[in-house]
Amino acid sequence: MLKLMYITNKPEVASVADQSGVDRIMIDLEKLGKVKRQQGWNSIISDHCPEDIIEVKKVLKKADILARVNPINDDSAEEIDKVISYGADIVMLPYFKTASEVETFLSAVRKRTKTCLLLETKEAVESIDEILSIPGIDEVHIGLNDLSHSYEADFLFQMFPMGTVDYIVGKLKQHNLSEYGIGGIARLNHGLIPAEDVIAEHYRLGSNCAILSRAFCNAEQMDDIHEIERIFSSEVDRIRKLEGEVTQFDDELFEYCRKRFNDKVQMVVDKLCKQEA
Repeated sequence: MLKLMYITNKPEVASVADQSGVDRIMIDLEKLGKVKRQQGWNSIISDHCPEDIIEVKKVLKKADILARVNPINDDSAEEIDKVISYGADIVMLPYFKTASEVETFLSAVRKRTKTCLLLETKEAVESIDEILSIPGIDEVHIGLNDLSHSYEADFLFQMFPMGTVDYIVGKLKQHNLSEYGIGGIARLNHGLIPAEDVIAEHYRLGSNCAILSRAFCNAEQMDDIHEIERIFSSEVDRIRKLEGEVTQFDDELFEYCRKRFNDKVQMVVDKLCKQEA
């Protein structure tokens, strides 16, 4: 089954997600360069801080904490030391472009916890063999949002029909890296591309991790904890039941779902292009 990840620094929301079967809570510390890079996007710059790791960890029973730190900078070693000392189970490096940045990150972690690379730049894709040859990488997550902008695509899921995701996954398999995830998912039957279509692609490609997006549950904009509980309890259960069905797919059905997924993505792209015209 997919490891499901949810971004929040609110202990009460993290507890609900944990109890509903979410596998990871992300504390999102990335801020450097993000405001300028994502200006005009429908994205959120988080207000999370390293101390949130301590408070969230207190309420978790099963879920791990993943801390997304800033891209490599002069303070990276200090920041990484801090999140590890506060109890992060996994540390994620975002927006890297070179093997040198990855080496700096891994040297700072020093095998004290698991490492995850958030692959979200064209430059990183172009250097992927060199990057994946570096020892000490535990996981890779393909970040569709920034990656689609890096390739000047019109829609984040366009990375699938463009062949970029399949290419990256092929390289991960060549380098015997079996722990990898792809982007995020909304609720079933919700969003521009419903989760059921995206989940089929995860299983076709062998992905084992996905982020539950704002379209799944935008808890930051909700005050009713009981409604948050209802969403997580029912919707995570629906995802797990769907996964049980998808595991029974054969190659022919996966190929049918891939083509249907690509058609839906193209419909969204066509609609977006008409709106911009």
